[in-house]
Amino acid sequence: MAKAKKQVYQFKITLEEIAPAVWRRVQVESDITLRQLSFIIQTAMGWAGGHLHLFYIGGEQYGPPDEDSEGLKDDSLTVLGKLPAGKLKKLIYEYDLGDGWRHALELEATLPAEPGKSYPLCLAGERACPPEDCGGVYGYEDFLKAIKDKKHPEHKEKLDWIGGSFDPELFDLKETNAALADIDYNPVYED
Repeated sequence: MAKAKKQVYQFKITLEEIAPAVWRRVQVESDITLRQLSFIIQTAMGWAGGHLHLFYIGGEQYGPPDEDSEGLKDDSLTVLGKLPAGKLKKLIYEYDLGDGWRHALELEATLPAEPGKSYPLCLAGERACPPEDCGGVYGYEDFLKAIKDKKHPEHKEKLDWIGGSFDPELFDLKETNAALADIDYNPVYED
């Protein structure tokens, strides 16, 4: 009997409520866990990875369980490719439960893994990820206003906080793939 080829899922990940859109197109192997997918999303988007996360899939929640997580399914035990195909078409990923960064994941294709190709892989994307801990969507909007307007009362403070400059249009595919090749699947959580 022939060995089944590994499957690859291609997702478009879009940060919700931000316009123009911040998005990435990634390919991941189907045999990874949701926890591993979480780290891939964080890395591809540009998040530092120090906050808790949740997946919302087909009316169920997946994430790192703790004593207060009644009904939460353990994402480290849930294999992406074992979820029913219908549930994978569209799912929600939330990063940093305090700031509430919600990402829509749309399954664009299921493909055979290509021999010699390393996964995860980012194929495309647009715009920079918002700065970590900037206060969610509204905090990010305020941050952008402040750094763009030299007369804004928080202009200098926000630029100092971000390290001198921030380009919301910047996305570097090569840098993103280098980070994905060196992904850390064992972060330390701050939340």
